[in-house]
Amino acid sequence: MSIDTHPHDENHLKVLRLLESDPSLSQRELSEALGVSLGKTNYCVRALLDKGLIKMQNFRNSRNKLGYAYLLTPAGIAAKADLTASFLKIKLREYEALRREIEELRRETSAEDPIK
Repeated sequence: MSIDTHPHDENHLKVLRLLESDPSLSQRELSEALGVSLGKTNYCVRALLDKGLIKMQNFRNSRNKLGYAYLLTPAGIAAKADLTASFLKIKLREYEALRREIEELRRETSAEDPIK
């Protein structure tokens, strides 16, 4: 099984996690939390809506778009779990590689420093 993910999957996972914790976040608030442009956030939210991973729900009688919440659908909850598992595997692999590199650097430093 391949655990490679698309570059946009990380943003999708971040959006899903943020919206799960606070469905009332506006796209502007999501943009700030993600550290990306409002346009990129809008693109990501639209992609998640198109895939059926989130849905918009009016949570108050308002014509104002701020009156909407983004809710994860059952497919969104499943996708979030799958993406989380994939990223966990990737991060653990990166951690192990970094740990090995740090140990090698420590050995090299110890071998070069005769005082130790």
